[in-house]
Amino acid sequence: MPKIKFLSTFNVLFYSIIVYLSSCYDNNKIHKSIMEGDLLFQDLNCGDLCDAIEAVTEGVNGKDFSHCAMIIKIEDSLMVIEAVGKGVKLTNLNTFLKRSNDTNRLRNVTFARLKPQFHHLIPEALKFAKNQIGKPYDKAFLLNNESFYCSELLHESFKSANHGKDFFSLTPMTFKSPKTDSFFPAWISYYKDLGIAIPEGELGLNPGSISRSDKIDVLEINYLNR
Repeated sequence: MPKIKFLSTFNVLFYSIIVYLSSCYDNNKIHKSIMEGDLLFQDLNCGDLCDAIEAVTEGVNGKDFSHCAMIIKIEDSLMVIEAVGKGVKLTNLNTFLKRSNDTNRLRNVTFARLKPQFHHLIPEALKFAKNQIGKPYDKAFLLNNESFYCSELLHESFKSANHGKDFFSLTPMTFKSPKTDSFFPAWISYYKDLGIAIPEGELGLNPGSISRSDKIDVLEINYLNR
């Protein structure tokens, strides 16, 4: 009887080790699948402005996104290059994910990658983006003003790599609620503080529209070992 008990305990322990090692292998495999030029789409849950951004354009697979960025390798580390806060900067991947409460499991961040026929654009796009580090954040959300908002940085980076031709499509922007056809109160206050008119109808893009581009594929990543 003691012998049978010992074998049972050993089997449980052995099985647990196998499951643990398999989990480590899968996580390492996922980590290695991320590469430079991959795009990140994030639901920031930052309040009324983020809600307004998400309301006007649905993201891929019905998700809501209020921010986007790109993976870049600095020495041997994967970093995120993004336009956020005061301007264009590099952010630790860990820090980026924690911003939307994503730890081991990815709930509010979606990874995507350019389709293979466009991979040749990535090096030049990264070079352009890197050269914009330190440029101010585009609070007005207008193109061609020496400042960048998050999706504008991706747009301009790949436009530069694509010999000056738009890579991600521009569409007329709207700051109105699709339910009421009236400006979101958050945008009215925002642009009043800036002292400029709401740029309704101006060309632009947002994280949701980029995430639905037919030039990218969504990566099926639910867990990330960092």
